[in-house]
Amino acid sequence: MTQAASGTVTIRHELKPGDLGMIVHLHGVLYAREYGLDTTFEPYVAKPLSDFVLSGSGRLWIAEEGERTLGSVAVVDAEEGVGQLRWFLLSPDARGKGVGRRLLETALDYCRARKFRSVFLWSFSDLDAALKLYEGAGFAVTESKRLPMWGADRTEVRMELMLEMA
Repeated sequence: MTQAASGTVTIRHELKPGDLGMIVHLHGVLYAREYGLDTTFEPYVAKPLSDFVLSGSGRLWIAEEGERTLGSVAVVDAEEGVGQLRWFLLSPDARGKGVGRRLLETALDYCRARKFRSVFLWSFSDLDAALKLYEGAGFAVTESKRLPMWGADRTEVRMELMLEMA
C-alpha cells in the first residue's frame, strides 16, 4: 500500500469485496450528475470491469480514505507492449488534492515497470480536468470522433503516451 500526498489517503491494488460495485456505482452516479450520462453508461463500465478482474490481465488501484472509496484507475493489457488506462475517476471531495495525479502516476509507473512501449485511453471531451491531467503527464490526442453515446452526442477522444524504453 502506498500513501498519497495527504497522508490519510491510501492507494491499494489488492481488491476487496465491494470494490467493483463501488467503482460502477461511482461512475454511474457521478457521471450522470456531472455530465448527464444515462443508464447505459453503467453496463459500459461494469461488463469490461468484471471481465478484466476475472482475466487478471493488468492491475486496478483503489484510492480510499479509511473505508471510503475515493476513486480508481486501472491498466488493462491491450496488446503486447501496450496498456490501456481505464476506470479513472475521483469523487468530487477528493479532487484538487493530488489524489488523481497520484493514481495516474501509480498507473504509469506500473506501465513502465511492465516495459510497455505505450499506454492509451479513451475519454470524452467534457472531462476538462481529466484531459488536462493526461496532457500534463505527456498524453497526446490521437483520435477524436463525435457520436451518440450514453444519452447524448459526445466527442470521444483517444489519447496516447509513448513511454521511454531504457
